[in-house]
Amino acid sequence: MTTLRSKPARGSNTPSRGLNTTARGFNTPSRAQTAARYLLLLLVLLLVVGPFLWQLSTSLKGPAEDVYTRTPAFLPAQPTLGNFGKVAETIPVWTYALNSVIVAAVCIAGNVVGCTLAGYALARLRFRGARLVLGLFLATLVLPGEVTIVSQYVLVRGLGLADSLLGVALPGAIAMLNVLLMRTAFAAVPVELDQAALVDGANVWQRLWYIGLPNVRGMLSVIVIFTFIGAWDDFLWPLIVLNDPQKYTLTVGLQYLNGTFAANPRLIAAGTMIAFLPIVVVFAVCQRFFFKGVEEGAVKG
Repeated sequence: MTTLRSKPARGSNTPSRGLNTTARGFNTPSRAQTAARYLLLLLVLLLVVGPFLWQLSTSLKGPAEDVYTRTPAFLPAQPTLGNFGKVAETIPVWTYALNSVIVAAVCIAGNVVGCTLAGYALARLRFRGARLVLGLFLATLVLPGEVTIVSQYVLVRGLGLADSLLGVALPGAIAMLNVLLMRTAFAAVPVELDQAALVDGANVWQRLWYIGLPNVRGMLSVIVIFTFIGAWDDFLWPLIVLNDPQKYTLTVGLQYLNGTFAANPRLIAAGTMIAFLPIVVVFAVCQRFFFKGVEEGAVKG
């Protein structure tokens, strides 16, 4: 005999069997997984930001504080800004900073103009040997910089640019990786836009200015940020090219803070902070274009 199960009355508050109102989706992490993620993020944060915060703390410590104690204190007991003034008294830090700004400006201008033109030509123009040129660009990425540094110095010296800021900036004026990045950015722009502009009578420069550039502002900001960081932090190449101490860049000039017989870690930390601040400023200015430039452009929905 078949047993009939009674159905719950309509409007009853009794939940049906098998319906779990607290069930999580397949992609919802558990509490243990969430805690592990936050612990991993905290570990990465300590590894990345920890040395910077320690240098900042050291640069603010007074001369009476012992920075070599067995149990170092993170917060300065006698915070002071005098170490930054002593850096300017020890070395011509503003002259070195101006030299670094000049080198970085030349590198940024060269990469923005040169890489934009080369990337647009490789992505949009059709010419004989385009694949060969692209292959040569890719081949240069395989070689490390230390392999070509001797030939670069011989070339710069042959041009009469040794011991000059232009000689420092010239090898980094156009980076092959930036050319490939710009080519990829221009290749992502729909071809139909160029074809429509071509029908309307636009030439190559007009298509580049009105269609190409508005759609690659995000990639241009990436190139500006990383070109500035690379030119500002470069140490080996300026050290090889420059001989006059008055033409030293900031990274090379900071070596004078580390004396032969004695070194003040507070001054070294303060000099490091001075060299780091321009990078923060450039990123703060360009990060808006870095995150929004890809979504903006000539095509409006």
